[in-house]
Amino acid sequence: MDFKILGEISNIEIIAIGSKIRILPFLQEEFGRGRWRKLKGTVEVELENGDVRIAEVHWFEAHGIGKKFLRIKRYLD
Repeated sequence: MDFKILGEISNIEIIAIGSKIRILPFLQEEFGRGRWRKLKGTVEVELENGDVRIAEVHWFEAHGIGKKFLRIKRYLD
C-alpha cells in the first residue's frame, strides 16, 4: 500500500455484492469463501511523499476476513 489511512472511512457505500464482483473467484481462492462485497468511502490519506489529501477509496471486504485491496480511486480535494 503506497498510502496510510488517517482516521475512519466515512460515506461508505456498497458497489457490488457476490457474483457481481468481477474478481470474485480470485478473492475466494486467495482468502476463502465469504459474503464478499465491494465498497467505497471517503477518508483522509497520507501519501508516501508526506502529502495529506482527502480521497475516495475502494476495497473488497468479507465478514471474518476483513478489508482487502484497498486503493485510491480519486482525490476529492
